[in-house]
Amino acid sequence: MAGVFLATLYEYSPLFYISVVSLCFVVTAAMVLGWFGFDVPVILRSYDEQEPSLPAAEKQMVQVTNPFALELGSGSASVIDGVLVRPCCLESCVLSCFWGCEVSTLQGVLHAHQHGMMLSTHQHFQEALNLHYYYCQKFHISSEDRAERHTQIPADQGITDFGPLPRQRYPLVAVLTLEEAQDRHLNDIVASVIVIHVPDDKYKLSARILFQYLLTSQGSMYELKPLFMSADSGGMSGSADPGHTSTPSDTECEDQIPMMEEEEEGWSEGTQGRDCVVCQNAAVNRVLLPCRHACMCDSCVSFFQHCPICRAFVQESFALTQSTDFVDN
Repeated sequence: MAGVFLATLYEYSPLFYISVVSLCFVVTAAMVLGWFGFDVPVILRSYDEQEPSLPAAEKQMVQVTNPFALELGSGSASVIDGVLVRPCCLESCVLSCFWGCEVSTLQGVLHAHQHGMMLSTHQHFQEALNLHYYYCQKFHISSEDRAERHTQIPADQGITDFGPLPRQRYPLVAVLTLEEAQDRHLNDIVASVIVIHVPDDKYKLSARILFQYLLTSQGSMYELKPLFMSADSGGMSGSADPGHTSTPSDTECEDQIPMMEEEEEGWSEGTQGRDCVVCQNAAVNRVLLPCRHACMCDSCVSFFQHCPICRAFVQESFALTQSTDFVDN
């Protein structure tokens, strides 16, 4: 009876054999792709099939001391009313606030530092930018000073916004440099460049730090990037506040690669007691790259090719705590 029904359906419905042929094609294609090692959708895989577990490569890190930190202060911020910033330095330093700095000029200056033009003082930056900004304001910061500083474009300049998007100028570029020549000889990092967005009438996105760069005495430049941790039992998010940067501390950076991973404030204390998201037993000690999630212990990281938080492919990882792989500068 079933055979008669199928034969009748086949005879009167061409969609039947079209569907059968399509189904056979999909199953065959999935099998062929799986044999040749292509990433087949999970729904088409066998439950007995397991991906080979290859440990992520170890990223070699170098520990350096970052003498600079800056965060946005309390209160509202705007181009007209100005913005509060709170610098925090290990040594006496100079805070230079360049309003309306041209994007191309700043990028050119940072590029020049990497090709022989040393930028380590307020005068160096002022001369290199060559008045390609609207206004500059300078503050002297001692090592114990944690007070907020208010920076603002003078009202008589009549600047209320920086034009429509895409913009040719950064609203605010804050530069921290060491004040004493002796400190510049003792520290590898001699300047910190922080690009800050300040809202105005044409672009009301809240004030936040966009980019942070560290310049070294050897002519290198590193970009600070935040690390991310899953929320703990108290509900505190591990993602970085867009207006916040870490306090000065020992920071681990990738050897011979122009990027630096930023530690959040109190990172060493905050990680203690935070358990691995996989085994829920050992402490978190591994940062996965390129997603920068700090979520696994040393043992579990070797069993995963994808981040358990965002499912991004793990190319490399590095440890938060010091080990014999780290070289102390």
